[in-house]
Amino acid sequence: MLVRNAWSRLGAERLERFLDGTPDIFAIPLEGEAYLVYAPLHGAAFAATKGLVAALPAVLAGEGGEESVVAFAREAGLLKPPRSAVTRRQGDPSPTEVTLFLTTACNLRCTYCYASAGDAPATYMSMEVAKQGIDFVIDNARRQSAPYVGVNYHGGGEPSVHWNLMTESLAYAHEQADGIPVIAASAGNGVFTDRQIDWMIANLNGGMSLSFDGLPEAHDKHRPTVRGTGSSGRVMHTMRRFTEADYPYAVRLTVTAEQIPLLPDSIEFVLSNFTPKRVQVEPAYQLGRHEGKPDAETEDFIAAYREAQGRAARFGHELIYSAARVGTLTNHFCGITQDNFCLTPSGNVSACFEAFSEDNEFADVFFYGSSGPDGYTFDMDALGRLRELGVEQRSFCDGCFAKWNCAGDCYHKSLSANGRGEFAGSQRCHITRELVKDQLLTRIAGSGGLLWRDGQDGEPCTLHGGGSE
Repeated sequence: MLVRNAWSRLGAERLERFLDGTPDIFAIPLEGEAYLVYAPLHGAAFAATKGLVAALPAVLAGEGGEESVVAFAREAGLLKPPRSAVTRRQGDPSPTEVTLFLTTACNLRCTYCYASAGDAPATYMSMEVAKQGIDFVIDNARRQSAPYVGVNYHGGGEPSVHWNLMTESLAYAHEQADGIPVIAASAGNGVFTDRQIDWMIANLNGGMSLSFDGLPEAHDKHRPTVRGTGSSGRVMHTMRRFTEADYPYAVRLTVTAEQIPLLPDSIEFVLSNFTPKRVQVEPAYQLGRHEGKPDAETEDFIAAYREAQGRAARFGHELIYSAARVGTLTNHFCGITQDNFCLTPSGNVSACFEAFSEDNEFADVFFYGSSGPDGYTFDMDALGRLRELGVEQRSFCDGCFAKWNCAGDCYHKSLSANGRGEFAGSQRCHITRELVKDQLLTRIAGSGGLLWRDGQDGEPCTLHGGGSE
């Protein structure tokens, strides 16, 4: 198991991996005397010998060098100015997308539920709260001539449990949008009726993210229904229906410590039997009902993930781990720094999917608005603090080669791991760095074995995963 206290020592180790005098260009030791050189802001990565690593700093500083090294640096794009990955919102929030936390009620009792859904009396959103949020984003979209309006369903429970509001609110959005396209999506646990599945296929045109843990025995152990029975059969029925309809859905697979050895077989089971557009794998978080349980953020998880990735590749898939995002350059892990507009059942505004309730431990950090008869009132000081949470503000992340891909990881989980003090890293940091390194090596191999160039600028990423991402 990784030792949490060890992360305080990593700053110096990371800085040693900078190429001399070249911020954000890293030489990462591999086996023997081989190196992986990564220049995220130049969009390049390549395999290098110790000699090439030693020669590059002078070339990059404009001091000359061997013609072959200069030519290679030019081919890699290292002689051009780096791209900027930093953006920041300003002014009054004017979102064109709303996420409705419809309810804290749930038809499952998952052992690792970050929200502990079902442990407290359920809350339900009213149609008036949903209408006000939808009206607000439609007005913003119309004023900004936005290409679409987004309506998403998430929260501390299962959105489909509040079925009438889910269907009625989306119908209302289409009616009020009056010609502006509406893109609707949801997270869900997959325990739906056929009538609900039919409606989702017809109406949730942005797709569905389903929570499913792979092998039925792995899934059923941790995702029972309220009656204590396994839910895998119901979820697999939903996925078969989605597959038959060629409906775009994703699978979110959560791994507990004792089920790490099952991960490769679980991935093979999913991809052998179903057709998700993407598969996201995350270790179970130490939140909610899983707090204090054995930690899955271990070296064993990395090893199992790597084997599972190999199996996924046979099906043409690359697994997703939320903080390892080669090809994306950003200072924002998610929408908390980008004016995420999420409404609780009472109509208050949160920037974070995990801070779904005013009772959340960190509600004072993530809540930045409230609703009233005359519209929304925003706490601009609170919003300003959220906007300043980009990774460039984290001194611990300086010198990390995964900084502009990970963007500091999930801020809610950082608070859970480190408290309210300065970010000091977590066990996820090592996982992220290892998986980013894997992604870089895979891309280099796929580009001929020497040099990989990223031809696409990354965009800030707002994740709508099944559960907490």
